[in-house]
Order: sequence, then structure tokens, then C-alpha cells
Amino acid sequence: MKKIFVIDSIIGFLAFNGKNRIIDKVLFPKTPEKVAEKLLKIEEEELVDEIEQLIKRLGGKAEVFVFENDGLAKKVHEKFGVKVEVEKASSAGEYLRSNLSSLAVEVGFVSKPEEFYDFTREVSTIATKLKVRKEAMKRDKIIIQLINTLDELDKTMNLFAGRIGEWYGLHFPELSKIVDSHETYARLVKNLGFRENFTVEELTKLGLPKSKAEKLTELAQNSIGAPMNEEDMESLQTVCDLYLGMVKTRRYISEKIEELMEEVAPNLKAVAGHTLGARLIALGGGLEELAKLPASTFQILGAEKALFRALRTGAKPPKHGIIFQHPLVHQSPKWQRGKISRALAGKLAIAARIDVFTGINQGEKLKAELEKRVKEIKEKYKTPPIKPKKFKKKRKGKR
Repeated sequence: MKKIFVIDSIIGFLAFNGKNRIIDKVLFPKTPEKVAEKLLKIEEEELVDEIEQLIKRLGGKAEVFVFENDGLAKKVHEKFGVKVEVEKASSAGEYLRSNLSSLAVEVGFVSKPEEFYDFTREVSTIATKLKVRKEAMKRDKIIIQLINTLDELDKTMNLFAGRIGEWYGLHFPELSKIVDSHETYARLVKNLGFRENFTVEELTKLGLPKSKAEKLTELAQNSIGAPMNEEDMESLQTVCDLYLGMVKTRRYISEKIEELMEEVAPNLKAVAGHTLGARLIALGGGLEELAKLPASTFQILGAEKALFRALRTGAKPPKHGIIFQHPLVHQSPKWQRGKISRALAGKLAIAARIDVFTGINQGEKLKAELEKRVKEIKEKYKTPPIKPKKFKKKRKGKR
């Protein structure tokens, strides 16, 4: 059986016979940028023009084409219908890699070995830059930045809300008893300022129900708070304006996360929701990295400290990590959460793998299956398990 070994290299594709002699070649253009792009395509198992030219020329001369690249061999077989084999480290490949600089001179790619070394260094630098750029362009990396920004923004907003409440509480402490929304509180302070401006008419204009507006008006008229001068009120309203700007920014970021999750990980979004799904991607280090994790790791992502503490001390391991934020988990009774977390983690793992490896949208199907399983758990474990009583040993007294 006549075999031809097809080996890819930085100079192009070379075909060898069984005695490691070059029988044909198709070289890359001598441009570092183009060579770097072609090498990255080959690494991703794409067919480039050079390999197609070589197979067409050698089609009738070989019974079997031997490759070192599994994916490349498969693509060639599918496109040209030729018989292929794979040898991960063929003798021809070892010979080429050991003598690449001299072979580059022999086939006329460069005039001397020193020129080859300079070319190799330049191609390696460009290929590294292209890889970094491609990695940065991945949309899941944008999701990670957005969700981290959202979490940091939430922390800042909570600090600002607390400061506004304390500050305005000096002037109108009763307001916090009626208005529990930080955004509404800041909007009232920003638009109305002094408690004297809290009238039924003004409050209803800002969207408050009439009953609440009447109550607030009465409280404002009888408030025990201290008076505040114009300058101090302007300073406080500036802080409120800043807080309301952050509220608007948070809405935008949340909407952007939802859009990107629908684009990048629709199955994970359907099962987990866009915010929790984004947090899982961030904890996993990326969607592809997340998809490679087992379901048991999904279950405890975000609870690593508790897990290591349990391993170190022998305490009970955590039943759930960040997936506790999922309504199916945190809205369930405590004794059901472990089983529901396990079911949820399994579906999340499947969803992430579908998003990465197939791209088929099966989110609604996975969600329905999860809800069915949760319903079964809730019916089967309606009441908490009876814990066995622990009997203390009687201490023996001294005789």
C-alpha cells in the first residue's frame, strides 16, 4: 500500500514518501502575517488553500494519506473522499521538525538558515498577538466584565443609598419608614428637597399612590427632623443625582448582559436566568471552561471556601454555591434544597455544553425537564426528615 505522509509546518505543507524524501510541496506565501493566520486556521482544523492544492495534485499517486492532525485528516477525507490515516508522531514528521531550517533552504523558502530563524521569530510573535486578540474578542469575556461591573456597581450603590438615608434622615427621618425603595427615596430627595415640599400634589406627580402621598405629607408636617440650609440640601441632591445615574447605568448593564447571554449562551440563560448564568460563566473563567466542568462542580461554584473548610475540618460540605440565587433553590424548604441543587446543577452542565459544542437552542426543553424534576422532589419530600435522637452518655462519677 502506497502511503504519502502530509506534514504541515511553518513554511507550508510537505509530502514525504516512506523513506522521508520530499515528493511534493505547497509553500506558504513568504509574508509573516499571512503565515500566522494560516497556522492558526490549521490549529483550528480548517482546510487552507495549500493543503487542498497538494491533495488535488497527489490524489492519483497515493492509496493512503497519512496526517498527524486528526481534525485535518477528517476534513480532507470528507472533502476529497480519499483514504486517510493518523499517526500522531510520524517518522516523516519527526524528520521534518529535526531538519526544518535546512529543508526550508532546500525547498527554496529561504536562502540561508539565519533567515529562517528570523522569519520563525516574526511569525511566532504575530501568531501570539492574533491569539490574544481573538481571545479578547470572545463574547463570553465581555459577559464576565459586565457581570463583575454589575456586582461592583451594586456594592457602590448600597453604600450611596445608606449614606443618602443617613444624611436626609437628619432632616426628615420619618421618610424611611414609608419609602423602602432606595431609588424612590433618592428620587424624592432629588426632586422635592426640603420636607416642606412634600405635598400630596407633588408626591402624586412623582408616581406615589394617593394614600401614601397623604401619609407622607402628614409626616412631613409633623417631622421631628432638624432644619437644613440650602447649601447642604444642594450637596445632598448632587449625591442623589449621582445615585440615580448609577441606577440608570445598572439597568443598561443588566439589559446588555441579557442580550449577550441570549447570543452566547441561550440554553444556560433559559435554565439559570441571565444574571446567574453570567455569574457562572465568570466563576468558570469563560463559557468553554465552564462547559468542561462536571455537574458536581456546578453545584458548589462560589462556595469553595466552605468546601475546603469542610475538607479540612470534617464538617458537612456545602449543598450549593452561587446557584442558591436560583428561585427554585432559595424559595424551597431547607430540606429540599440539596436535591433541587443537584438537579439544577445537572441541567446547567448540559445547557453549557450544548451552548459550546452544538449551539442548538434547547433551553425551554431543559427548563421544562428541570421543573418536572423539582415538582417530583417537592411531592416526594413534603415534610422534613425525622432526625434520630442523640443520646448522651452518662458521665461516671468518682467513687
